[in-house]
Amino acid sequence: MIKLSKLLVSGLVLFGCCHLWASDFVIIANPSVPITKLTQDDLSDIYLLRTMIWEDGTRIIPVNREISSNTRAAFSARILRQRQEALSNYWDKMRYKGLTPPLIQESDQAVLAFVQKIPGAIGYVKDSATLRNIKILKLQDETE
Repeated sequence: MIKLSKLLVSGLVLFGCCHLWASDFVIIANPSVPITKLTQDDLSDIYLLRTMIWEDGTRIIPVNREISSNTRAAFSARILRQRQEALSNYWDKMRYKGLTPPLIQESDQAVLAFVQKIPGAIGYVKDSATLRNIKILKLQDETE
């Protein structure tokens, strides 16, 4: 009975962490981006350079926060499902293939400013960031 209660508590803690990740960041895009929602897999494909063009033919320009950012850690764990070290190695391989990894900005304000100005740009910021002149993309469930 004790093992079962420990398992239940552990599950609730893990569920709580996942819920926090869901609300820790907001996916943003340049207002010109032709979509309003995307799946977790769609977003992962963008950041892993598997999808590089929006449906209207505009080049996708993904933006990351710096590696020490808690927002980036939450985004990488939830969306990309990988640790930072593995992602760094992956993006190094992409460089050798002639692909540019996601650009890095040092603050939410820098991500917002970049995404506001650059057509095709997509990024993420803390959910507490002030969002103006930006498109907020809904992260939809895979079953929707």
